[in-house]
Amino acid sequence: MSKPTASLSLDLDNKWSYMKNNGAEGWEEYPSYLDIFVPYILKLLKELDLKLTFFIVGQDAALEFNQKYIRMLADAGHEIANHSFKHETFLHLYTKKELEDEIDKSHAIIQKVSGQEPKGFRGPGFTWSETLLEVLVEKGYQYDSSTFPTIIGPLARMYYFKTSNLTRAQKEERKELFGKFSDGFMKLKPHFRKLKNNTRLLELPVTTMPLFRIPIHLTYLVYLSGLSKTLMFFYLKCALYLCKFTRTPPNFLIHPTDLLGGDLITGMDFFPGMQIPSQEKSVIFKKVIHTFAKHFRLVTLQEHAAEITVKYDQD
Repeated sequence: MSKPTASLSLDLDNKWSYMKNNGAEGWEEYPSYLDIFVPYILKLLKELDLKLTFFIVGQDAALEFNQKYIRMLADAGHEIANHSFKHETFLHLYTKKELEDEIDKSHAIIQKVSGQEPKGFRGPGFTWSETLLEVLVEKGYQYDSSTFPTIIGPLARMYYFKTSNLTRAQKEERKELFGKFSDGFMKLKPHFRKLKNNTRLLELPVTTMPLFRIPIHLTYLVYLSGLSKTLMFFYLKCALYLCKFTRTPPNFLIHPTDLLGGDLITGMDFFPGMQIPSQEKSVIFKKVIHTFAKHFRLVTLQEHAAEITVKYDQD
């Protein structure tokens, strides 16, 4: 009997984007750790014989010192997708014209640098709107993966604001960051969203634990590992059991900070889990992936989207 499908993606948020979202000075110089992270993750993925979807920020692709590393990801056979140009966590406040410009600018430079035309999109900080989805359809995108059906969004936002240096105005812009409590009741399984003019767009939500709607992506697992690795793996196994029981195909999310510790990158002490060494994080990552692989067939988001679309059209 074949295994059910799970998809894997990594939001390639760079050092400057974390600094920007934390209100730290110096982000405008676009400090980067792609020269450290990309070779590091490619080595891990080669060892695991694994392909991911990498959501790329257009601003990074536009900077010459990053372009070599983005090409390395594409050349290694990974999917390259769009993560906006400016990495602002309030795209839901953009007008349609602003969204069109944001998507077009990012799309063009990512395609030029990577050689791949992006077919998937994810909003930074899980920001999205109906207008954004309409723009993605008009631009020929195959799927969106911006929704995050969790009930703890307000708590995560409260912690984020408390530990950041954001101004009151910046906090107001980000007042829906990580979503509302009601987002926990959004659809968790992949589904087609019906839009204007009888169009549709496949939504691949970032998976949270079925029934409980609490996060399961690698950032939270690494945090739990700091409390107890036994607890972390129990938590993960419960999540995967519930995914199989409810027939929810996991869409598992990874960030660079889930794999890099303060021993390899500096100036990120404000982010949780940076005290955990990079080597320890890589061991956790490998064990998590092996746990997933026991129960699921692991693919990129584009591969999963294609499977779902074919099945939907046949039915």
